[in-house]
Amino acid sequence: MLSSIGRFLRACLRAIQLTLPKIGIGWMFALLTSNFNRIAIYELGVLAVLVTTMIGLYHFLSPFQVFFGRLADRRPIFGFRRSPYLLLGLLVSSAVFPLLPSVAVAMGRGSLAAVLAGFALLLLFGVGFAAAGSAHLALIADTTTERSRGLVVALVWTVQIASVIVSAAVMKALMPSYDPAAMQRLYNYTPAIALASGALAVLGLERRLRGHDLAATVAAARAAGPQGGALAAALGLLRGNRVVRAFFGFIICSTLGVFLQDTILEVFGAEVLHMSVRETTSFQQIWGGGVLGAMLLAGALASFVPVNKKLVAAIGGVGTTAGLLLLTGAALSASRALIWPALIVMGVFTGLYTLGALSTMMELTVEGATATYMGLWGLAQALGNGLSAVAAGALHSALIDSGLLAAGAGYAAIFAIEAGLMFAGVILLGGVDVAEFRGLSRSDITHALELEAA
Repeated sequence: MLSSIGRFLRACLRAIQLTLPKIGIGWMFALLTSNFNRIAIYELGVLAVLVTTMIGLYHFLSPFQVFFGRLADRRPIFGFRRSPYLLLGLLVSSAVFPLLPSVAVAMGRGSLAAVLAGFALLLLFGVGFAAAGSAHLALIADTTTERSRGLVVALVWTVQIASVIVSAAVMKALMPSYDPAAMQRLYNYTPAIALASGALAVLGLERRLRGHDLAATVAAARAAGPQGGALAAALGLLRGNRVVRAFFGFIICSTLGVFLQDTILEVFGAEVLHMSVRETTSFQQIWGGGVLGAMLLAGALASFVPVNKKLVAAIGGVGTTAGLLLLTGAALSASRALIWPALIVMGVFTGLYTLGALSTMMELTVEGATATYMGLWGLAQALGNGLSAVAAGALHSALIDSGLLAAGAGYAAIFAIEAGLMFAGVILLGGVDVAEFRGLSRSDITHALELEAA
């Protein structure tokens, strides 16, 4: 009895530890998407497309996750395959932040060197984030059982969302309005927060490999699978199957539909609704709270009642579209009263969409090629996220900064485009048939894997 309680407590501690890196990651995300974007664009007058493109750069560096994952497998540091790469990744990505406030100020003064420095810093952030991300996922896989892994992944996702919400609240309390000194202090905290959360996460969690065990593990990693990249295999599967193409398109369109507003929503609150930094920082909390609550409730329900994951994703997509149309109305009418219900509707239905889409993603894999399919879906997510950041700034500059439309009408056009993209994603999801997908012949998969080895 006591041994069973002990195993349960150790499993709980391990699960908690595995969520801790998301505290530092949530803090960094909140700084970039709730603070840096607003300050740089609105208070300092930097061209929106420059800022949102900088913030979105890390998405396009996601292929580095494959590189760092293989490097960690084959080149352990002091006998550890995951912990050093996680900590180094967090160190590199967080070290960028103390430099960002002064770079933003110089960008506001029109310095080309500062713009180049901003891009360089956020490229470095993306590389560090890729290293930390691949190491964290591998650490979860290495230290959990198949039975406990699903719960741990759900907890990790929940902590990331909660961390963004709490971080935004802390930032709102410490800097209710733009103040250069307060901004610098906030950004100076980042390395300590990221490294502390990472260090606590790996403390005593990973077994150190020595001698024969180390040599055997490295040899097995070098011998496992083909030496070429997985991209060719993934593209072969994309070309060869209609369902794969439809779901790939769904992920890109729906990701754009969810996140196109992410880097400009606070700027909209300032430009059109004349809200303070304190008020616009609440946007992330309300939206994130809706996402988190809906995911937890729907996840709990799904554990007792069988649900159609694809239907949940579709309902979430349609509801998110409705929330975006409310946001469009808020922009056209410059109504503060509409912004709050719009954010609540968007948050709740985005939570349903996220749960349904991730669950469907897990179903759309085939034994023997699971990593290839998950890599393909991850590539679609990265493309959607990266394109959303770039497109948000480009649309802002083309419609509003250029003077083509008034601010309210320009934001309404952007939110309407976003609603259209989400609804297009729902239509594409209608063409996804899990049963048809699972009917893939063995020869299709074999052919795709041969492309990888070529």
